[in-house]
Amino acid sequence: MKVRRKSKIVGTADRPRLVVYRSLKHIYGQIIDDTHQKVLLAFSNVGKKVPDSVKKSKSRTEASHEVGKLLAKKALDKKIEKVVFDRNGYIFHGRIKSFADGAREGGLKF
Repeated sequence: MKVRRKSKIVGTADRPRLVVYRSLKHIYGQIIDDTHQKVLLAFSNVGKKVPDSVKKSKSRTEASHEVGKLLAKKALDKKIEKVVFDRNGYIFHGRIKSFADGAREGGLKF
């Protein structure tokens, strides 16, 4: 099923692919240009450079929303406005939906 879905979602230089991955504790987002096979931008709620707004969030869903918003802000700084959303096989519910809503709120269009 995942291979079939992956064949339809392709990121280009004009409209890169926004991939989301979630583990039990963390969430990761990457913006990828598939034509050049290059990761343009990545952000997660893990690491040393995580802002206090993500660290102080009360739930994982709130943290996902903040990560989406901050990823969108970084993307707009690199002049990336339109993306193709790849939910990576996850159901569009809960933390995945919260991440997408945060990215839309941050200014990305998909």
